[in-house]
Amino acid sequence: MVPALCTAAVFLSGCTIEPETTLNPYPGKPRITFRQDGSFRLLVFADIHYGENPWDAWGPQQDIDTSHLMRAALAIEQPDYVVINGDLITGENTFRKNSTRLIDTIVQSLNEAKVPFSSTHGNHDNQVNITHMEEIIRETSQAPLSYTRHSPAGVGGAGGPGNYWVPVYEMETDTSPVLVMWFFDSRGGVNTDGTPIPDWVDESVARWIEEETEAMDAAWGSADSRSALAFVHIPPHAIQALQENLNSTTNPGLNADALGQGSTQASTDPRSEGNDHAFWHTLNTRVKNLRVVISGHDHGDEWCAREPTYGVIFCFSKHSGYGGYSEEGWGRGIRSLIFRSTEPSDGIETYILLDDKTTRARVVLNNEYK
Repeated sequence: MVPALCTAAVFLSGCTIEPETTLNPYPGKPRITFRQDGSFRLLVFADIHYGENPWDAWGPQQDIDTSHLMRAALAIEQPDYVVINGDLITGENTFRKNSTRLIDTIVQSLNEAKVPFSSTHGNHDNQVNITHMEEIIRETSQAPLSYTRHSPAGVGGAGGPGNYWVPVYEMETDTSPVLVMWFFDSRGGVNTDGTPIPDWVDESVARWIEEETEAMDAAWGSADSRSALAFVHIPPHAIQALQENLNSTTNPGLNADALGQGSTQASTDPRSEGNDHAFWHTLNTRVKNLRVVISGHDHGDEWCAREPTYGVIFCFSKHSGYGGYSEEGWGRGIRSLIFRSTEPSDGIETYILLDDKTTRARVVLNNEYK
């Protein structure tokens, strides 16, 4: 008898994993699937900033408040998948000897909810007391349903090991996915010796995208019928220009963080398209049906807009943590995305859910969205 495939919902209670015969980087994990009604719910936390000032009462209390927000959002949204989009830990404030143990607290609510998830990592996750790789290793050891993984050797550059993708299937028995979620490492911060790390996706990732998309097409056939999402903590440099032409009706949501130096992936020459140009160009030309690119990093922004050069929609996440910089009225919350079907042409409903359980900035990301 052929053993049944696992779903994420039953994985923790035990089941048999069927050996994979097609391209799949997770042969020992359950497949991520759409619901039987054809929908898929994705929840994005970002900038949760655990570990600030552990020697003061207010630091640990912030982490308690953030964990409460995470549990509440999970209960309300009942997501099929979760993304933590960078700056999990404020690494400059923690202690080197036990920084990674903060990951245990971060993933606790996700483990309790038995929800599969992935992480990207940010500039505060590369500091004298923590590195991206150390966080990845700790997370995957503590969370059975973590789909985070590190890049192949030679991909990502110094300080940027978190480049990977996760397939999402329509049904468990399908041999090819209908959605691919891409995760990229925008690096930033400093090495453990205090030397700076570049804050853009390394050009080696562009070559890796080319190789991965070729392998996908060879294994699964044409990409016309599958779509993609992309997550990266620091926004691509091209996004900076979008802020000048936002419309409060088309692009609703908080717009309180002015984009400039340090707020997007770095450019040493203002006339250039950014040091991330190789990554950004290859992502948009090689990944077909790219529905939306989502970043965190800028705590005061939560809008979506279409980038004109490649026509891709970009959205900010929402500052979720009680740690990290903020101002009165910004609030904390999450970004929710709801797929109504597997068709690449169908819209994705998205909105911001705040910690007071109200919502705002609701839009539908589709071909007509501007």
